Amino acid sequence: MNNSAKSLPIASNSDGSTRSPNTTDNSVSTHGDRAKQSDSLPTAESNLGWGRRMLWSATFVAAASLSATTGAMVAMVGPLPSIPNVLTATEKVATAGTPIPTGTGTPDETQEIPPLFQYKIDRPVNILVLGIDRVPDVEKDSEEIFNGNSDTMLLLRFDPTDDTVRMLSIPRDTQVFIRGAGQAKINSANARGGAELATHVVSKTLNDVAIDRYVRVTNDAFKDLVDLVGGVEVFVPYPMSYTDVTQGLNIDLKPGWQTLNGDRAEQFARFRMDEYGDIGRVQRQQVLLKSLRERLKSPAVVPRLPQAVKMALQYVDTNLSLEEMLALVNFGMSLDKEKIKMVLLPGRFSNKEEFEGVSYWVMSRRGRDRIVSEYFEHDGDYVVTNNRSPNRIRIALQNATNDPKLPGLAAQHITEVGFGNLYHAKSQSARLLRKTQIVVQQGDIEAARALKEALGFGEIHADSTGDLGSEITIRIGSDWFDVIADDDEDEEKDEK
Repeated sequence: MNNSAKSLPIASNSDGSTRSPNTTDNSVSTHGDRAKQSDSLPTAESNLGWGRRMLWSATFVAAASLSATTGAMVAMVGPLPSIPNVLTATEKVATAGTPIPTGTGTPDETQEIPPLFQYKIDRPVNILVLGIDRVPDVEKDSEEIFNGNSDTMLLLRFDPTDDTVRMLSIPRDTQVFIRGAGQAKINSANARGGAELATHVVSKTLNDVAIDRYVRVTNDAFKDLVDLVGGVEVFVPYPMSYTDVTQGLNIDLKPGWQTLNGDRAEQFARFRMDEYGDIGRVQRQQVLLKSLRERLKSPAVVPRLPQAVKMALQYVDTNLSLEEMLALVNFGMSLDKEKIKMVLLPGRFSNKEEFEGVSYWVMSRRGRDRIVSEYFEHDGDYVVTNNRSPNRIRIALQNATNDPKLPGLAAQHITEVGFGNLYHAKSQSARLLRKTQIVVQQGDIEAARALKEALGFGEIHADSTGDLGSEITIRIGSDWFDVIADDDEDEEKDEK
């Protein structure tokens, strides 16, 4: 693993625990083209129980940042393998707990990293994750593998104040301003100026939201991680066929439910030759992350985790220290699935007449302001208002039953409770559902809660896997049969 940041200082508390000193220095210096930020992520002792949550603790962290924290996963479930300069530390390195004597008495002697449970985050942390395109004619062991465009861009917020992880997917074609280049696509920031410039551009685009750390992962990492866990199960909605010569990628997938190996999972994630282009790809990446998360929960995966460490060494560049990784994974141990929220940066496709024919994802400033405020608790110079009429919220209805008439009956009921801006999605749900799902497609959690309250039922899913034209997608489950039956009874009573 390429860890470009030097070890961060941690001060001892009077109780013997450790905590990073507060600092207001947010400057960024460089090592090669790698960014290093001096503001430390605080860590301290904690005691969390063993059990089934131990495997779940690393699931989302590993999935969302691909393989960036795979080494920390191993620390949770078994002894750390001996890997020089990665899983050891000296007195000069930030550690927690009581140092383990080496027998020499020399302050700079190598010591073992203390257990995972001695680390935790005690303030919200924002981490930028970049999945990097392959750089042609560059060897895998070269640092130049991190110099490509970013194929995937995620901003993660780990928040211990409410025990949530929030993930913002930023489309690679998002139109931004890049110093020295002017108007450009956000995915070129890393290739132009490395992690430092990419971090700067994302922060400026999102109302100057603070970004504490970065993780860069090559696309090979995702392929190998999927193969390592034995594949992932996904629903391919239609035939996907496309050849990407520059990336050496031949996409050829048949429709239907299937278990994809690493190569085919990459094909699924990177396909963009449909009407939704880059945005459909972002949506499929979220589907893959959820599927990978479920796969990582399997106890059968645990014995394969040591091998994941070696993979991370080759494919990951980050300015997270090992201690900080351990703190993030430790935080994940308290997470429930409902505490993980995913959202796509709201916007629209550019028209052919705009921008001299260059295709962009044009960010919605209002949608951006809402996401930054609600998901990252940062308003900047913007004021977010939540006074929209329910009839202005664009809602897609997606059938998740075998009854083709049910969506029409459900639409009548939804309109009666005050939400009238409805349309029927072209595609059906990939699965039949017993419970109705309310998918927060564009991140408006408050609107989803208001809709659920008006309906009196439904499960809120904070991700962007619904219909792309909607603000909220309702996947109509079989629980609607009871609702429609109650409506019919009420009508009969009224007639009498």
